[in-house]
Amino acid sequence: MSQSPESDFDFEEWAALAKTDPQAFEAKRTEMIAGLIAGASPRMQTRLRGLQWRIDTERRLASNPLASCIHIFNQMWKSVYGEKGLLDALQGVDGRPFPENLPAAVVKFDRRRPDHKRNNLSFPSTHT
Repeated sequence: MSQSPESDFDFEEWAALAKTDPQAFEAKRTEMIAGLIAGASPRMQTRLRGLQWRIDTERRLASNPLASCIHIFNQMWKSVYGEKGLLDALQGVDGRPFPENLPAAVVKFDRRRPDHKRNNLSFPSTHT
């Protein structure tokens, strides 16, 4: 069995590269994404290229990395809950509406403030 590129992903290495050489980080990121897309079926490649274009556009237009993350996050949820999204597709499978109030376990989080200095990463802005 061959290893996929994402199984070799080392967050610390990528974070260090982004901090020390943003251009090399972008080149490596682009290369990895292209490789993952190339490994998909031809039909999925078209869809994945379109999705990656939308992500790259959001990153380029956002005022900062956090803003781009929020915009991309909102796009993801729109693709699930929006018109003709995943939820609509699931409801159309057997004609029954998808239940809205499913029981779920509530996870309790510690309210202490995290130590921001320990994981303070800064990524290059894609806004020019």
